[in-house]
Parts: sequence; C-alpha cells; structure tokens
Amino acid sequence: MMPIPGSGLAKGLAVTLRTMTKRSHTAQYPDVQPELPPRTRGVIGLFEENCTVCMLCARECPDWCIYIDSHKETVPAAVPGGRERSRNVLDRFAIDFSLCMYCGICIEVCPFDALFWSPEFEYAETDILELTHERDKLRQWMWTVPAPPALDPAAEEPKELAAARKAAEKAEAAAAAAAAADAAEAAGPAGSAGPAGPAGSTGPAAPETGAPTPGEADA
Repeated sequence: MMPIPGSGLAKGLAVTLRTMTKRSHTAQYPDVQPELPPRTRGVIGLFEENCTVCMLCARECPDWCIYIDSHKETVPAAVPGGRERSRNVLDRFAIDFSLCMYCGICIEVCPFDALFWSPEFEYAETDILELTHERDKLRQWMWTVPAPPALDPAAEEPKELAAARKAAEKAEAAAAAAAAADAAEAAGPAGSAGPAGPAGSTGPAAPETGAPTPGEADA
C-alpha cells in the first residue's frame, strides 16, 4: 500500500501541536538544583587511605590526565628477628579535569576502592590550570560521594561481614566461658565442705558416749 503523500509531514505537525499545548518543565537553575541520578559522573573523589600507589589508574587512563608521585619508606620488622619491608608512600595524586573525558576506567580498575564518582558538577573555573585538582581537593570531594545503595533483603550476607560476625561471636563466647570459670574458681574455696562423716555428717565423726578412747583402752 502506497503511503499518502504528505502523511509524514502531517504526523510531524501533529506532534509539534501536541507539544506546544503542554506546559514546559524547565528547572530554574541555579535557583533550583537538578535531581541527578545516583550514579551521575560529576567529579572523582580520592580516598587516600586506600591508595597503594599501584599506578593502575594512571596507566589505564586513555587521556593520561592522572599524575602520581610517590617514594618508598622502610617499615621496621613487626617482631624481633623479622625482616624489614618497604612500602610506597603517596606524595602527589592529581587529576586534570580539563583533559578527563569521564570514562570511569580509573575507578573500575582500582583494586582497592580508592576512587569514587561524586555527583557534584559545579567546579567550573576561569583559569584552566585550576581544573587540575590535587589530592587535598580530591579528598574533599569524597564527602559528596553518596552512600552505596542498600542490599537486597533476600541477598546473601557479604563474606567479610559474615567472617567478622563469626569472629565477634567466638570472642564473646570465649570471654563468657572465661568469666564463668573465674566465677566458679572464686566460689570454690568458700562453698566447699569438709570430709563427710558417717550418716552424711559434714565433719569428723564424734566418739560414741561410753566408748573407750584409745588412751583408756591401752591403760
């Protein structure tokens, strides 16, 4: 069946007319802040305590906009006779957001959860040099990272929480057993009775009336 000439134009005009009669939903930014999705890619925050200076994020960044400097420090042995170890100490961690294309590869490849997305997007600058955020500023963005969504009530408990709960329960049981043993030991000398005599007496048996004592029998 051949389409009617001009039917496409008529449908387009009909859509335009329907749209013209509807009220627009324009948010008056910046007076009204937008409601952003929870996984909005705004800016990247750094959780410095988790960073091990493995350099994975800098090596995998397609724009090479992550700059990391570090040095090695010697950690003394934890026990006498142990071996000293060396660890990397972070000196600089910076991200140049004038080059960043917000691909999120650095966050995905980080094996220790040191980088997070923040929904904050209001960090425009008049100088392009100010778009290079050093680690102090990246740390401040961490306070704007939303909390992770709650787990499904029917989901299995994470292995880390299960192991921690079992360890806590075992420690509580050991402490309770130790307290019970201490209480029993403390109550033992005070509540113990002497050797039982005949007929269930608690002390030594007294000599019967009229029975000779050992001294009288010898006499």
